[in-house]
Amino acid sequence: MNNTAVKIHEQQRPSSRPHTRKQRKLRIRFTLGEKLLFLSFCLFVLYTAVHMVSNQVKIYQTNKEIQKLEEAIQEQQKQNRDLYVEVQQLSTYERILQKAKELGLSLNENNVKVVQE
Repeated sequence: MNNTAVKIHEQQRPSSRPHTRKQRKLRIRFTLGEKLLFLSFCLFVLYTAVHMVSNQVKIYQTNKEIQKLEEAIQEQQKQNRDLYVEVQQLSTYERILQKAKELGLSLNENNVKVVQE
């Protein structure tokens, strides 16, 4: 057989296995600009997340301080009410008269002046 006959013969011979295409993996290549854009987006998201968390921490601390101040205000108001009640009790007419007698003072009705507010 000469060379040409072998080539024709090989072309006509059916192949034993089906002819399949090799599937290439589709490889996506990003340009430098796309990579930079993606990197800047990731950095922006990271910065935003950190900024949001830090703001929440500041808000939490401020609320905590406000609650402490409100507690202190309520405690001071309670003390003020208690002292007001004590002042009212100590400034009764009977108590003042009793203290005056203990100190040796006497009540002279002619010397009493009424002051109105």
